[in-house]
Amino acid sequence: MHPRVGVDTGGTFTDVVAADGSVAKVPSTPTDPGEAVRSGIAAVASGSGPGAASGHRPEVLAHGTTVATNALLERRGARVGLVTTAGFADVIEIGRQDRPSLYDPFVDRPAPLVAREDRHEVEGRLAADGSEVTPVSGAEDLDLGAVEAVAVCLLHADLAPDHERAVAAVLREQGRDVTCSHEVSPQFREYERTVTTAVNAYLRPPCRTYLRGLADAADTVVVMSSAGGLVPLERAAELPASLLLSGPAGGVAAAAEVAAACGFPDAVTFDMGGTSTDVCLVRAGAPEPAGERVVAGLPVRLPSLDVHTIGAGGGSIAAVDAGGALTVGPRSAGAIPGPACYGLGGTEPTVTDADLVAGRLPAAMELPGLGPVSRPAAEAALDAAGVTADGIITVVEAAMEQAVRAVTVARGVDPRPLALVAFGGAGPLHACGLADALGMATVIVPPRAGVLSAVGLLCGADQHDEVRSWPTPASHDGLDDALAVLAATARAALGGPPDGVEVSVELDCRYAGQSHELRVPSVAAFAAEHERRNGYARPDTPVEVVALRASARRAAPLAVSDLPSVAREAAVGPAVVAEADCTVYVADGWRADPGPLGALVLTRVAS
Repeated sequence: MHPRVGVDTGGTFTDVVAADGSVAKVPSTPTDPGEAVRSGIAAVASGSGPGAASGHRPEVLAHGTTVATNALLERRGARVGLVTTAGFADVIEIGRQDRPSLYDPFVDRPAPLVAREDRHEVEGRLAADGSEVTPVSGAEDLDLGAVEAVAVCLLHADLAPDHERAVAAVLREQGRDVTCSHEVSPQFREYERTVTTAVNAYLRPPCRTYLRGLADAADTVVVMSSAGGLVPLERAAELPASLLLSGPAGGVAAAAEVAAACGFPDAVTFDMGGTSTDVCLVRAGAPEPAGERVVAGLPVRLPSLDVHTIGAGGGSIAAVDAGGALTVGPRSAGAIPGPACYGLGGTEPTVTDADLVAGRLPAAMELPGLGPVSRPAAEAALDAAGVTADGIITVVEAAMEQAVRAVTVARGVDPRPLALVAFGGAGPLHACGLADALGMATVIVPPRAGVLSAVGLLCGADQHDEVRSWPTPASHDGLDDALAVLAATARAALGGPPDGVEVSVELDCRYAGQSHELRVPSVAAFAAEHERRNGYARPDTPVEVVALRASARRAAPLAVSDLPSVAREAAVGPAVVAEADCTVYVADGWRADPGPLGALVLTRVAS
C-alpha cells in the first residue's frame, strides 16, 4: 500500500490520492462517511484508481472531513448543558444586535445550541483584568439532568482560567464530557467565546465517535484543521469546532502552491464541488487567515483560513420561486439521490444537469461508481421545472461572482490581475464564465483538479495554533516576551523533532475606539494594513493589541511538485477537455495551454 494517502470527504464524492499520484473517487456515504473513506482507500490499494498498486492499509491517512460541518448545519449534535457566571446564562441567546437580514421583519435568528432549561449559573466573579472579585462556588449543587456534554464559559476566563478549571474538575468527577472556553477559544468577547465553546461541546460526541472509528484505517491518522494544518486524530476528536473547514482548507493550500509555480503568487482559489463553492484570497503565496468564521449563523472563534462559502455546487437544485425568479441552491441533491442525470432517483434539475444539457459535459461521460450519465433524464428534469440550462448557469455563476468579490473587492483587492485557480469536480466547468464576469485574464486548472483537496491533505503540514487575549490593549509593555512564550508553547504542543519547524507570531490590533481588529505581524505593520483594507490610516491614534497568536508548522513530507506530472494538451475554445477526475470547459474566446506541474493555464485568445 502507498505509505501516505489523502482522503477528502465531499457532499457527493469521497476523493483519495496516494503519494505516487494514484487517484480513486467513490460516491460518498452520508449515513456512514467512514464507509466511503475505507472504500476509497481500498480502491487505491486494489488498483481501481489510475496507476494504483495493491497492498494493505497506508502508514499515514491525512483526512479532511465534513462530519463536523454537517452535524452543525443539520443540528445533529449532542444535547449540551451550559455552565456560566451568574447573570450570563442568556448571553448565548441575546447575541449581537446585528441581524441576518436587516429589512426582513420575519427572519429568524439561529436557535441557540443550548436550550434555556439546560443553562446553569455559578457564583463567582473575575474583574476585567482577570483578578478575583468573588470566589467561584455552586458547581457541586448543579443538576445538569440528561445532557450529553457540558460547555463551561465563565466571565473573563480568557485571562484567568482558574474558576473554569475548578468547575470543570467537579463536573468531570461526575463523569461529564466537559469543554471549557479557555481550552477552546481563550479570547475576549463573551458571546463569541460562549458560542464557540458550545459548538465544540455540541460536536464532540458525534465527531469523536466518527474519528476514533477511523483509527484503524491507517497506522497514523491526522486530520486537516480549518487553519490549513494537520493535527493528530485525538486532538481533532477533542476540538471538532476546529474542523469546520477541514476539507476545503486542503484544497486552498494545494491551489496556492500550483498558482505560485505558474507565476501567480496572488490568486483566488475557486473550489466548486457537489454541494458548495469555496473561494479564498491568496496573497504572496499564502492563503488569507481569519480569526473567526460564521457557520450556520453561529460565530466560531478559532484559527481558520478566510474561506467564503456559498451553497452553489454541481448538485445545487434549480427552481422557480413564488415571485417567478429562478433560484439555484442552497438546497442540494447531494450524493443521494443526486442530479437527475445520475439515474439514482433524482428528479429535480441541478447545475450538473444544466452543464450536461449545455454541452459542457461529455454526453458519454461515466461517473466513478455510478456509470454513464443520462442526458435525456437531465433534459426531462429541466423541462418539468420550466427552467433552462443557460438560465441555471447564469444564475449560479452570478452567485459565485459575488463570492469572489466578497474576498477581493470587499477587502480592497482588485481581482483583475489575479489568477483564478479552479478545481473541484465542477470548478473548471464554470471558471471561464466567472473570470469573464470579473475581468480576470488567467484561469489555472491544477493537475488532479477534481481531487485537489485530497492532494492538499496528502501534502499537508503538521501545525499547531495558539491564541491568547492580551490583558492591557493600550499598553504594549512585555509584548515581545509574551509572544516568545506563546511561540514556545505552540512549538512544544506540536511535538516531534525540531527539524523543519517554523513558528510565526501575529497580533490582533485595532485603533483605540474601534471594535474590529486586523491581524498583522507587528504593531508597526498595522497602519499600512488598515489603509489597504479600509482606505485610510490614523497616524495620531493609538494602536491597541487585543490578542496574540502563534503558529508552529513542520515542513510537509510531500509537496504538490513531488507528485508525478499530469500530461495535458492545448485546446482552443469552445472545447470540452474530459479528464479522469473532472471536466474542463474552455469557453469561446479562451485557450488552454500546459503549464508548470502539469497545470492547465487558460488565457483569452487575442482578437
